[in-house]
Amino acid sequence: MRKLFALSFLLITLFSCKAQLPPGEYTSKNKKAIASFEAALKYFNARNDSKAIEELLTAIGKDPLFIEPHMLLAEIYSESNKVQLAIDEYAKALQINPKYDKKTYFLLANEEISIGKYEEAKKDYETYLKYQNLHPDWKEMAEHQLANCNFAIAAIKNPVPFDPQNMGDAINSSLDEYFPAVTADDQTFLFTRNNRNQQVDLQEDLFVSKKRATAWQPAALVGNAINTPGNEGAPCLSADGQVLFFVVCANMEGGYGNNRKGYGSCDIFYSIKVGEGWTKPYNVGPVVNSKFWETQPSFSADGENLYFVSNRPGGIGESDIWYSSLKADGSWGAPRNVGPKINTPGKEESVMIHPDGKTLYFSSNGHTGMGGLDIYVVRKDENGEWGTPVNLGYPINTYGDENSLLVNGSGNLAYFASNRAGGMGGLDLYQFDLYDAVRPDKITYMKGKVYDAKTKVPLGAHFELIDLATAKQMIVSDANSGNGEFLVTLPVDKDYALNVTQPGYLFYSENYSLKELKDFSKPYLMDVPLQPIDTGSIVELKNVFFETAKFDLKEESKVELNKLVTFLTLNKTLRIELSGHTDNVGDKKMNLTLSQNRAKAVFDYLIKNGIDAKRLTYKGYGDTKPKVKNDSDENRQANRRTEFKVIGK
Repeated sequence: MRKLFALSFLLITLFSCKAQLPPGEYTSKNKKAIASFEAALKYFNARNDSKAIEELLTAIGKDPLFIEPHMLLAEIYSESNKVQLAIDEYAKALQINPKYDKKTYFLLANEEISIGKYEEAKKDYETYLKYQNLHPDWKEMAEHQLANCNFAIAAIKNPVPFDPQNMGDAINSSLDEYFPAVTADDQTFLFTRNNRNQQVDLQEDLFVSKKRATAWQPAALVGNAINTPGNEGAPCLSADGQVLFFVVCANMEGGYGNNRKGYGSCDIFYSIKVGEGWTKPYNVGPVVNSKFWETQPSFSADGENLYFVSNRPGGIGESDIWYSSLKADGSWGAPRNVGPKINTPGKEESVMIHPDGKTLYFSSNGHTGMGGLDIYVVRKDENGEWGTPVNLGYPINTYGDENSLLVNGSGNLAYFASNRAGGMGGLDLYQFDLYDAVRPDKITYMKGKVYDAKTKVPLGAHFELIDLATAKQMIVSDANSGNGEFLVTLPVDKDYALNVTQPGYLFYSENYSLKELKDFSKPYLMDVPLQPIDTGSIVELKNVFFETAKFDLKEESKVELNKLVTFLTLNKTLRIELSGHTDNVGDKKMNLTLSQNRAKAVFDYLIKNGIDAKRLTYKGYGDTKPKVKNDSDENRQANRRTEFKVIGK
């Protein structure tokens, strides 16, 4: 599908050519009417529409059956967004002569669909498509728009649940607010505001609001490190709220302000949160940013992929959705197009990858929809392949352009920008309950603080969340280096190993089973005290597993043991004792032997993976060193464990 504004060029060309023809070629023989029409053409080509309209109305007054003035009036009204007036003029042309030009039906239908007159547009597209020898581009567009009409007529008869609520004066103002962003815990909300004044039409800044109890607090500027006298917009927060991506566009002189280096008309930048402030923004770099237009970033919760919109060469349409993957060395890989299942020859924008890692929301005018930019959802299957996009339906989507959709971490609430009646002025941000069929997969999250167990000083530790079944790294994150705060999203229906590491400290491990989770509203709240590497310090290996009453390591134990191998490799002088422990059920001698064999199994694994045996000892303690009393199944399970103790630095 080609861009619809190409029609204007074709129509202007048509009139310009006719203006060079003898008067007999017009639908009027009235010389005064023709003279007014040709004068109108000159004004039209000079972009003086008011004078062109005067001459066209004069021409029609001289000859009411003169079709060309009606056609040019329709074009002028269309360009100035006076859609109903354009419709009236095309209709008048067809009333005078229905066979004047087959393209008139197509042009009329385009105006009708743009204001939601789907039944009328459907009829006129169908009439146009009955003609022979149609221009291939126009025929393709007409077929696409006819499909939109059929979809829209059916969608209006089957509306989806939708009750948008204005977010109120804590967020909205008399200015334009748009492009929302929110953390996975729904506690921090960012958005773009156009702080325009009489001197400039566009002065975009980023604003932030914090939630207190259930209410958003009055939004404030993100800060001078981010905002400048230039334009900063389209924010995207990482799921944990510790990394902010946003877009900076060049000014009229081609600069970016505040000595920021750019590569194109709009570039993606990022900043890292330290305490409650943000670092100096950095350009994502020339691998992602090009001399073209990159905007509307969305960062995946696993910390691996940055999605964005670009009109760079090599795409499928006017603007496409692309993504770049973070490499092991911390650099960005070459951007890849998300492919033809999502991108079309039209326009795709407003991309949002949900924290579940598999649900993507975006806007498009190239897929079948209501006629303008509609919002769609598409899901990734178990093989990593995208499915078929699904239109969110009416009245979420209308004949206008819908975009800027954001879905919260819980998946039940969506945010979007609209200039609908009843707002506070311009574009306002709204929220609504997202109906079940288009919600993402369920997730929960874990949040807390990392600190030195002895000094209580906050630590900016590194987090890894690993799928125990596949050993695949699911989430990579870092705690805030200023206050130690962290937030890690947890997609459900899996068993996870959590590892927290920081140079100079023993690593921390935990495991979570979310396969039977029923209540998604209660996140895991926990603090992580990291032990400095000192002689006598003990670490429980919570993700080392054995078969019941056996000492064979389960496959999922390798995730944790490989972390221990890495830890010992980095701390080359460290010596440790590996210990096995049981509960008090069964024969004490057998328990002692079992614990000894389990400790040796870990010992053998470490040696097999390159750790010098001279740095290791192992011992089984049976039930002689319980963590807690053996008075319940839960406590007995806690006492069945594997540990290591630092015995030399």
